[in-house]
Amino acid sequence: MYHLNKPASHQAMQTESSSDDHTSATTRRDLLKAGSALTVAFFLPWGISAAEKAAGAVHVLEPNAFIRIGQDNLVTVISKHLEMGQGTYTGLATIVAEELDANWSDVRVEGAPANAKLYNNLQWGPSQGTGGSGSIANSFEQLQKAGATARALLINAAAKQWSVSASEIMIQNGVISHASGKSAHFGELVDVASKLPMPTDAKPKKAADYRLIGKPIQRIDAREKSSGRAVFTQDIQLPGMLTAAVAHPPRFGAVLKSFDATKAKAVKGVQAVVPFKTAARSGVAVIATDFWSAKQGRDALQIEWDESKAFKRSSEELFAEYRALTQKPGQSVRNDGNVEQALKSAAKTFEAVYEVPYLAHSSMEPLNCVARIGAGECEVWNGEQFQTNDQGVIAEFLDIPPSKVRIHQLYAGGSFGRRANALSDYVVETVAIAKAANLSVPLKLVWTREEDTRAGFYRPMFVHRVQAGVDAQNNIIAWHHRVVGQSVLSGTNWLKKGEVDGASVEGIKTLPYHIANLSVDAHTPELQVPTQWWRSVGSTHTAFAVECFLDDIARATQQDPFELRRKLLTKQPRHLGVLNTLLEKSSWKKERESNVALGMALHESFNTVVGQVARVRRVNGKMKLEHVTCVVDCGLAINPNVVEMQMESGIGYGLSAALTGAITLKDGHVQQSNFDDYTVLRMNQMPEVEVHIMPSTNKPTGVGEPATPVIVPALVNALATLNGKPIRSLPLSAQGIELA
Repeated sequence: MYHLNKPASHQAMQTESSSDDHTSATTRRDLLKAGSALTVAFFLPWGISAAEKAAGAVHVLEPNAFIRIGQDNLVTVISKHLEMGQGTYTGLATIVAEELDANWSDVRVEGAPANAKLYNNLQWGPSQGTGGSGSIANSFEQLQKAGATARALLINAAAKQWSVSASEIMIQNGVISHASGKSAHFGELVDVASKLPMPTDAKPKKAADYRLIGKPIQRIDAREKSSGRAVFTQDIQLPGMLTAAVAHPPRFGAVLKSFDATKAKAVKGVQAVVPFKTAARSGVAVIATDFWSAKQGRDALQIEWDESKAFKRSSEELFAEYRALTQKPGQSVRNDGNVEQALKSAAKTFEAVYEVPYLAHSSMEPLNCVARIGAGECEVWNGEQFQTNDQGVIAEFLDIPPSKVRIHQLYAGGSFGRRANALSDYVVETVAIAKAANLSVPLKLVWTREEDTRAGFYRPMFVHRVQAGVDAQNNIIAWHHRVVGQSVLSGTNWLKKGEVDGASVEGIKTLPYHIANLSVDAHTPELQVPTQWWRSVGSTHTAFAVECFLDDIARATQQDPFELRRKLLTKQPRHLGVLNTLLEKSSWKKERESNVALGMALHESFNTVVGQVARVRRVNGKMKLEHVTCVVDCGLAINPNVVEMQMESGIGYGLSAALTGAITLKDGHVQQSNFDDYTVLRMNQMPEVEVHIMPSTNKPTGVGEPATPVIVPALVNALATLNGKPIRSLPLSAQGIELA
């Protein structure tokens, strides 16, 4: 077993049940027992054996284990979902702490090991992973039950210890008490509770009794991250560990032909140079004692690539092909009424084409992974987003059972979908390199920013052609929407042959606006450019096309954009609620200077409705985005602070894409490499953001992604109003538009 090498002062701070060491290499039984700790979960009620009772063993009931309470009073929440900056650990811990009535300062979180049986994503079936803004949504009721069960167990333990009725016992802020004056902290009752049968009828709290949920509690990972104690993959240092830097093909589809490693091996610290091949790509890896030596060795390689089957096209060619396809019928995915007839009878018709480029994920922490191969087993340390998938792919590659692949879940420095790769590309690449080099010690794979930018798996480029017709009263009576772009699920088992990828058309296939005659069809070109979901997936381009086209129609028919949408949302109370609140909270109805314009947009993704108004000012010939009003309906807001942070984060991420984000190809070569030519939003460009959360008692819905697609059309609509002409292609920098 390998553990983190941490400073002695930090190690001294650890306790047996502390979650500070997120990579502690324990077995599942160790994780759940954890010495003299009590572990409880939502469970199936089978009994405890007499031998276990006699031995005083801590009993754990299957199938799930989410809580560990130690004798030091620490409450550790086992998170099946990755914390990659979105606040998942805080949200999940809040649900548990609420039901337990725990002292928030005593609550910790650990990343769960890879085990789909115990930690499956309830929205994905028998699979563990994080995505779709679903961490809180799919864990809410599950953790409520787990927390309520733990609370009931502690109460029963106190009742037994004090010989009083359980109904007379209270818990507040981590202290269990009785009117007689007796009291105890959680840890004092661990031994007694461990010997009791698990309650089967524990009921979660009523919303009126919430003490933590709905309150702006400090993030649970804030202290770790601000003090440098948080452990990311890049922080891992294991005994004997080596580091690998890689050379990937310069064009997609190219394969390794030959290489000369003479100069690379001459670099001090270089231990080996090996070729590798996975389902995603082939390449050459340089393995060294440290990253800098590995990179220098990689740069010294002389490589010849076989590009006979490589992708050699350019972005301009692809856009031309896509535009041509928009003129031809695609595969139908929605067909309401008779669009063709309605367009013919319309008093006015409108048409527009919208284009968006490939986009990189560009998370703060470039892709990396640590793996160790043993005899018939493999151990992985990773900011792990796709546990079950990665476990299966590694197992297949090594020809071992998935149960022999142990994955330690660490923090991730961002992902935006990239670490949830269907081919497990960078994870299995680490394993492939270790296998090729016949290593018995751990290997850390570190991609440079250039590799992270150029090695693929982008948000696909898309072209939309939209047509609409209005009647004599300017009501929209027809809407035809055609989408052209690659599928992010192509080549996986998650897309049936002949089906249109739902991610390509989400947001328009389920268009909330009521239009009697509505049709949607799609073309799905097959290209060698690898694509993948990107923060908010299909909504990132469908919201742009839909919301900008609606504003185009509003301007052409002299209608207020809010009023136009209100007429189309009479059957959508949540959308109307957000729309009306947005109108109230923004300065939409106020008079404004001639050099100031507002733009609005509304969109639903991941069951969350977000509306935004962007205020833009013209300053010395440039545009300045001054302010964004954001209204969100995400059901019950577990932690308003986290919701607000994610709205701000999503807006910033979307602005990067709107302003300058573009991966472009020339003769098959990716033109961008680092943040100097794939620029992201700067702090001085970030507008003031005002977030309003709709009050709700409904179940929580996602907040990690839904703000991203809305800011793009809101900004573009403001610019179009200010400039007097529509904008139908991104990024804005390619149209000569810069923000001050």
